[in-house]
Amino acid sequence: MFDSSVYKRRREALRRSLADRGRDAGTVLFPGNRESPMNYADNPYPFRQDSSFLYFAGIPEPDLALTLDLGTGKALLYGDEISLDDVIWTGPRPSLRDLADAAGLDGVRPRASLAADVGGARPLLLLPPYRAEHREELAEILGTTPKEVEAEASADLIRAVIELREVKEPREVERMDAAADLTADMHRAVLARARPGIREAELAARAEEVARAGGAGLAFPVIATTRGSVLHNHDHSGILADGSLFLMDMGAETVDGYAGDLTTTFPVSGRFDPRQREIYEILLSAFRAATASLAPGTPYRDVHFAAAREIFTGMKALGLARGNTDEALAAGAHALFFPHGVGHQIGLDVHDMESLGEVNVGYDGRPKGLQFGLRSLRLAKPLKPGMTVTVEPGIYFIAPLIAKWKAEKLHRGFLDYPKIEEWIPVGGMRNEEDWLVTETGARKLGGPFDKDAPALEASVGTEWKGSK
Repeated sequence: MFDSSVYKRRREALRRSLADRGRDAGTVLFPGNRESPMNYADNPYPFRQDSSFLYFAGIPEPDLALTLDLGTGKALLYGDEISLDDVIWTGPRPSLRDLADAAGLDGVRPRASLAADVGGARPLLLLPPYRAEHREELAEILGTTPKEVEAEASADLIRAVIELREVKEPREVERMDAAADLTADMHRAVLARARPGIREAELAARAEEVARAGGAGLAFPVIATTRGSVLHNHDHSGILADGSLFLMDMGAETVDGYAGDLTTTFPVSGRFDPRQREIYEILLSAFRAATASLAPGTPYRDVHFAAAREIFTGMKALGLARGNTDEALAAGAHALFFPHGVGHQIGLDVHDMESLGEVNVGYDGRPKGLQFGLRSLRLAKPLKPGMTVTVEPGIYFIAPLIAKWKAEKLHRGFLDYPKIEEWIPVGGMRNEEDWLVTETGARKLGGPFDKDAPALEASVGTEWKGSK
């Protein structure tokens, strides 16, 4: 946790923001997360606190709730003291009062009194619930059904929370630098251990070992795969083969919840073959074009198209595509090779604030584009100093997608399907780093991590090379 004054300032900033929107009375309710049983109550999944609760109170403990009175500014913590039976199993824990003091809160109340205390509060301002237990509890408080609770979310509160959370404080940037550095260590450890014949599962485990040893957890399930053309492949049953590529997309999460998210693609043998190398160089060119365009006021949609333009230009140079690049991008022909968005915000969530609605967070409430590929772009609005984003262009040869587009004769004026089919064995690759938008441009989060092809090739299998 940060100092208690940090959370007090954040709650006061929320009050001011809501008052500017005409919301100077009522109660804001932030339900904390509960333990989630894996297969029975005493065997839960690893606990993760709700990120907005963390932002405004910082307490990483389960079964709590936070209220903020917009008229008085009084903030209360709802929860229960642990019992002696609990102490026997867990050891002594901070009291509810201790937790409240650490967050700069004004008082504590029993968890069971929450419904009665806020049930009559009007207006009661809520964020969209994303867990079933939240929907059920809020339905009881509001006298409605779980299905109808989503409609009770406050648009003003959503906008105010996004406004605060998307601009990172210097103390948050420090945490994110640390998360990026530890994430890079995870990648380096996998690179060092990789070799033909090793199992994907062993490399995934090695990455998690580095995160845990660094005092962190995982920001999301590890992607560690030889099937790079599957965008989010969480299966780890494969075995690395000579001549193939390996894609790892993984991130550490600091103890106070800040995420890293990096992707690296490398040759298992320690050397890209000629076609892999050509695609990888186009990928790096797309990455550099995207990161060079990061600046305050620049719509992130333009960052996406900076990468897309380099990718399509590269495909033209290889003879796989043709025609006017701007026209091809407007038509969406590039999405055959680049079917996802170039990145997203990152912070207390790896896809920061996505529970508040992608259109709210990434588009300021404006509708998203429906074009294939573009509809997967999570962030399009202008960038601000203090925003933290990922940049992750990818190039893929996805056999079912190529077959579908060819059969439907899509974009035949821009795409040479027979030649594209010859490149299917390359599979897929992407590269990702985390960036901070500054007053004058942007900088990478974390220290150096050389992704140029020679440096990457030299890093593969060093653990084994050193043992010979």
